[in-house]
Amino acid sequence: MERSTDHILTTHAGRLDGPPKLMESSMALMSGRSNDIESLLPIVRSAMIDVVRRQTEAGIDIISDGELGKTGFGGITYYGRRLSGLSTRKLNPGEAPFMALGTGERLEFADFYRDLQFMPAPSERAICSGPISYVGREEVKRDLEFFKSALAQAGVRPAETFMCVLAPGWLEHFFYNEYYKDDEDYLFALADAIKHEYRAVVDAGFILQVDDPALPDTYDMIVPNPTIEEYRKFAAVRVEALNQALEGIPEDRVRYHICWGSWHGPHTHDLPLAHVIDLMLRVNAGAYSVEAANARHEHEWKLWKEVKLPEGKILIPGVVSHATNVVEHPELVADRIIRYAGLVGRQNVIAGTDCGMGARVHPQIAWAKLKALSEGAALASKELWGRSTGAA
Repeated sequence: MERSTDHILTTHAGRLDGPPKLMESSMALMSGRSNDIESLLPIVRSAMIDVVRRQTEAGIDIISDGELGKTGFGGITYYGRRLSGLSTRKLNPGEAPFMALGTGERLEFADFYRDLQFMPAPSERAICSGPISYVGREEVKRDLEFFKSALAQAGVRPAETFMCVLAPGWLEHFFYNEYYKDDEDYLFALADAIKHEYRAVVDAGFILQVDDPALPDTYDMIVPNPTIEEYRKFAAVRVEALNQALEGIPEDRVRYHICWGSWHGPHTHDLPLAHVIDLMLRVNAGAYSVEAANARHEHEWKLWKEVKLPEGKILIPGVVSHATNVVEHPELVADRIIRYAGLVGRQNVIAGTDCGMGARVHPQIAWAKLKALSEGAALASKELWGRSTGAA
């Protein structure tokens, strides 16, 4: 994994938008209005070339495939092609389709969430109804081929490339267990299945980014909330399951991303990072990506005054946010980077985004934010290394 040896490297959290037709079709898949994935593949392939090129043009050093191949992501349409044992059933009265639609915050701000709703909630619940195994080898093979082809056709040579896959604890949030005797057995079955996709990404030469909003975010999906100590025990089991799935993969080929969900809401129920920061650092990864720029979590930089980043590890603080349409000024971005460099060491910082920009802000704004990220990193590098970027 590349480090910021003579300047601050830049990256982002993975998700970017393709052309409007791809975005509209993906929304149709997610809402159940369509199940035609095959017709989208030529659009995905073409769009990925453009997204790869534009990341480099924006000055981003470590780039992704934009997750453009994840059409219908988060539901049966996508994961039913990768995991066996999944199905759907009609909702019973009072049930949420998936965990994120039944939270303490949604109860407190019911009027806001009712008015915010931009598409009908699913009428079915996705469930685990049989034994989980990985059946997605052809799917991930195609994902990898698309990204490799896009890199070649775009003619770019980024410092590094990464692809995103969900953690077992976040997969668990999409599909309720109605088969295994308890949720822990289900969780470890998910870990045993998804490890095949982890290994495929790494074996193909990409950095694996494990996306795990569940680590802090599941707290408010348990209503009423557990005590902090109860939740930490719950979360520790999910870290154990993830580490089991990562077994045999070198830490320096893995980066671990946590966030508090990407929706534009009040986030007053977010669990403070202080309660899970040590659990995050138990994950067998070489780098940790955290929200650090939005109005609910920017203050948490102070935790790193007391918490020591483990030797040899990298911190990827979000220094531009998906949570606002305001494009951060490069000097503000630089200030945020310099603050973290002073706490954990300049060589241990890669500048990132709070979460994926795709479907969270308008694409024009997303690209402007990535440009501000690279410009801010250049300003920070000048201050941290002096005028000569090769300075020790």
